[in-house]
Amino acid sequence: MAISSLGYLGVRSDRLSDWSEFGAKLLGMQLFDRGGKALSFRMDDHKQRFVVSDEPGETLAFIGWEVDRAADLETYAARLDNAGFAVDWGNSDLAGRRFVDKLIVCNDPDGNRIELFHNPMIAADPFIPGRPISGFQTGPLGMGHAVLHVRDANRLLPFYRDLLDFNVSDYSLTPYPLYFFHINGRHHSFAMVGTGKAGFHHFMVEFQNIDDVGQGYDLAQLEENRVAFTLGRHTNDYMLSYYANTPSGFFVESGWGGRVIDPETWEPHETTVGPSFWGHERLCFPEETRTRLRDMRLAAAADGKRAPLVAECPWLYGELAR
Repeated sequence: MAISSLGYLGVRSDRLSDWSEFGAKLLGMQLFDRGGKALSFRMDDHKQRFVVSDEPGETLAFIGWEVDRAADLETYAARLDNAGFAVDWGNSDLAGRRFVDKLIVCNDPDGNRIELFHNPMIAADPFIPGRPISGFQTGPLGMGHAVLHVRDANRLLPFYRDLLDFNVSDYSLTPYPLYFFHINGRHHSFAMVGTGKAGFHHFMVEFQNIDDVGQGYDLAQLEENRVAFTLGRHTNDYMLSYYANTPSGFFVESGWGGRVIDPETWEPHETTVGPSFWGHERLCFPEETRTRLRDMRLAAAADGKRAPLVAECPWLYGELAR
């Protein structure tokens, strides 16, 4: 039994025109359906990866996690129910709107809607990006990663780690709790930031070509206040990325070159060097916070901290070898 990947995401917004431009023209997703009060986007051969709709929720409407087998839904439903979390089986109408065979629905301790599903529908026609890109790094790794603000990380840790079988990749405890989790070879498909509030922090999409990130960064800089974090590289997953402000107030990280780990041998550990080797200047943060994070980057650089050589990064090495 296992949850294998982040399958899809949904957010609630009435700014559909803005999201249409953001999702297709900046991120490069394919807008394939605009019916009623919803937008639906593709990233690959799946019929749907991202939805903007008026479904109940705050900024985040739902997170969809794929399971390996249909029987896994029964097992997780029983486990969640026994732990006191109400579970509903999605009806055929909901399954049709999610383009999946079966799903169950529950809320995490902060009220975020979690959907576990089996057998996503595959499109017959090829993916056509909204701007010229080489494509997204999806497949067995899923659509990317999702990060939540949480009121109390220790309260949510048992839900994701013990009930949903998410595996801790790494964590930091100061200035606030921050946990990263993997469910496949992607360094993290989920993370939670113990900021004391609830809501969506960001989701990440990973491009197959570094130039697709750079060209998106150029486009983002043409819009006032679109760039939230400048181009930089993370210390834990080695992702080279920038963050953009979305029409709904959270961020989207556009990245390339993320770390691929071996889940069988990976050991969780605490990190203390800060989130980035360089860059990722938080343009939207107060100066005090920006200065603290900038000092951490400069200290990491002075200590010679950096990502391994390309040959030591399994996914990049594999791509070059091909």
